[in-house]
Parts: sequence; C-alpha cells; structure tokens
Amino acid sequence: MTTLTAQPNRIAQYWALTKPRVTQLAVFCAVIGMFLATPGLPDWHIVIAATIGIWLLAGAAFAVNCLVEREIDSRMARTARRPMASGEISVPQTLVFSGIIGGIGMWVLYNLVNPLTMWLTFATFVGYAVIYTIILKPSTPQNIVIGGLSGAMPPALGWAAIANDVPMQAWILVLIIFIWTPPHFWALAMYRRDDYAKSGLPMLPITHGMKFTQFHIWLYTIALVATTTLPFAVRMSGLIYLISALILGVVFLWYAWQIYKHYTDLIARKTFTYSIIYLSLLFAALLVDHYFPF
Repeated sequence: MTTLTAQPNRIAQYWALTKPRVTQLAVFCAVIGMFLATPGLPDWHIVIAATIGIWLLAGAAFAVNCLVEREIDSRMARTARRPMASGEISVPQTLVFSGIIGGIGMWVLYNLVNPLTMWLTFATFVGYAVIYTIILKPSTPQNIVIGGLSGAMPPALGWAAIANDVPMQAWILVLIIFIWTPPHFWALAMYRRDDYAKSGLPMLPITHGMKFTQFHIWLYTIALVATTTLPFAVRMSGLIYLISALILGVVFLWYAWQIYKHYTDLIARKTFTYSIIYLSLLFAALLVDHYFPF
C-alpha cells in the first residue's frame, strides 16, 4: 500500500515542478495564437504537436525556476510547499526531469511543427529560466518588467507553429501580455510583501515602497487598456473584440484605481485574481471575433 500511494505522490511532485496553473495560461495564449494565424481552422495535427511541445518546454523552464529558487521558496509561505523547497525532490532529479521533458518538447516542435517554433520556444526557455530567474530577478526591482518578455511570448510561439512566421499581429499580442505582466505580478507582490521581504528578492513594493508600486500599477493598467485597442486599430479584429476589450479594461482600471487610492490587501488579491480572468477573456474575445466578425 505504501508503494502504491508513494508513486502517485511522486508524480504529483514532478507535476507541481512545472507550475501547471501558470503553464495552462501560457499554453492557452499560445493556442489562441495558433487559431489567429490562419483565416480558417488550423491543422489539428500541428495544433496538438505544438501544444504538447510548448507545454513541455514551459514545464522544463518552470522546473529550472523551482531549482534555482528553492532556498528563496523555502522562506516564503506561498511557495514553501513546492517540492524542491521542501526537499521532496533533489537537484539531480530536477535537472534530469527538466532535461527530459525539455528535450522531448524540442524534438516534438522541430520534427512535428517547424524549426522556427522550436528555436523561439527554446529562446523563451532561456529567457525565463536563465535571464529572468538567475540574472534579473535577484538583481533589480524591474525584474518582472524586463523579464516579462519571455512570459509574453506564447502567442508568437503559437502563431509561428501554424504560419512558420511571426508577423506584426503576433507581436501585438506579445506586447499586450508584456504590459499586462507588471500590474498582474505587482498586485501579488503587494499583498505578499511580507513573504517577499523574507525572500530577499528586490521586489518593487520592498525596494520602492507601496505608494510607488500602487502608482505604477495604475500607470501600467492605463497603458494596457490603450494597448489592447491595437488589434482593432490595425484591422486584426473587429467590434466584438473592441467592445470586450474596453469592458474588461474598464473593470481592470477600476481595480487599479482602488489599489492606487484605497489600497487594502483584499483589493490587491482581488486585482491579481481578476488579472488572470482578464487575460483569459481578452484572448477568448480575440478568438470569437476571429471566427464571428462583426
């Protein structure tokens, strides 16, 4: 009985290393990029292969992130139960796991999708696992801004998988996620500021104070709402998307204003939760508008 229960637990631990909830949102945005890359329906063989390959490489990057930040994670209540932080999985095991799933992901993308998608996804892996996690995150409070590019890449990866190209439209989607990332993450950092103070990471609420961070969340949210009108401005989408983007944006602006003028940890937590819903619905609106233009 012990052996039978230990095996599922071990699988769950490795699954946790890939940060599945974060990976799901990234892969969702990549899949939207696949559907937007063609007027009709994309080749489902490529959609499946690209989804698997991107998921595996994203999971490999998050596993490396857990490895590098295991000591930091162990000092934070939010992350102390992660398998590496708690010592349930060793460094060699994590390296082997990341290498295997990352290698399989690269093989799938190169052979079943196209080399462009493989190299772009690999570059994203390096950007997140190395440049952001190892270099930027521990050294600058602007880590989430500069390093946000790697997290913003999924729509371009999905577009490249279908079109074997990354045109302006794909980069607009990347830009939207790039500008969405700071208010999304800083809302979390604000209500988890005690955790981040213990971690030693130079997060903006710790290095520059709450008021400074609140103001920058407000500024970035204004910039985000403006940026989300670009798909309509370049005739990439129509009124269904524009109306959806403006409604979603007004709600996000309300949350950001509450953070700026009437901050509480509860409103920061609600803003963080809404930011995830916001991005999901925004990209869903792009997809609906793509197939049912108005």
